[in-house]
Amino acid sequence: MSDSRLLEVTESIPAPPEKVFALLTDPNRHTEIDGAHMLRGLASGRGPVTGIGDVFVMNMSQEGIGDYQMRSEVVDFEPNRRIIWAPALHPPNALRDKLGDVDLSGYDWSGVFDARALPLFPRVSEEQMIASIALIAEACADSVPPNGDRGGQR
Repeated sequence: MSDSRLLEVTESIPAPPEKVFALLTDPNRHTEIDGAHMLRGLASGRGPVTGIGDVFVMNMSQEGIGDYQMRSEVVDFEPNRRIIWAPALHPPNALRDKLGDVDLSGYDWSGVFDARALPLFPRVSEEQMIASIALIAEACADSVPPNGDRGGQR
């Protein structure tokens, strides 16, 4: 892998944007679409999220780390078009007993500046991202009419 801290996967989902957006804005359903199999369920917050500033906390588990929580705050929101949340370890020093005094702030990897933390990233592989997209498509499959016509949606 190169030095780049950007891992990007692009796929098309044959479903109306409203259907995909409804799934993504409901943290209660995120375990259905987790291709990395780390999510264990919603710990706090509500669903669906409705705008910038909304927060939810997810229970997580990963091999080598064990159980922990992630806090996600919605930082950009355009209905049926875009939702971006910033994930962070919750509380920020929760894994200090397992990882030492490593600063994991900027948990999305692009904002991690502690060189000791960089070998821990990326936490989600390209294959796991592709699996998540496939799970989103599967969860939204009932949106596509039997004749396959998506009404111009691509």
